[in-house]
Amino acid sequence: MVGTSTEFDTLLELCREQHRRIVLAVLASEKRSLTVNDLTKTIIKHNHHTPLREISGEESMQIRMELHHVHIPMLEEQSLVEYDQKRQLVEPTPEFDQLQPQLSAIIDADPVLHPLVAL
Repeated sequence: MVGTSTEFDTLLELCREQHRRIVLAVLASEKRSLTVNDLTKTIIKHNHHTPLREISGEESMQIRMELHHVHIPMLEEQSLVEYDQKRQLVEPTPEFDQLQPQLSAIIDADPVLHPLVAL
């Protein structure tokens, strides 16, 4: 995907929003498929700095809906993930693996994402 200036700009655009950076970072560190629920919990922990038990059901649902309707489809459109809606499973693709060096550089520049593991 990143072979031209336009492709690099696309990658930067994908990483502009913190929830997408968190999704990309946790997929990169875990190197496995994760559920939307796992990703929601990870975003709550790392973006909101709030224990899971203290987050409202409404706020958790909002993050989950944004993942489902906005963030995951954007990553899927660029062939970075495959999303099985029925199983609510997000899986990194071979294209995702090829972009690891560029993604790592962007993710490493975000101090909020250290250390990042799925919950």
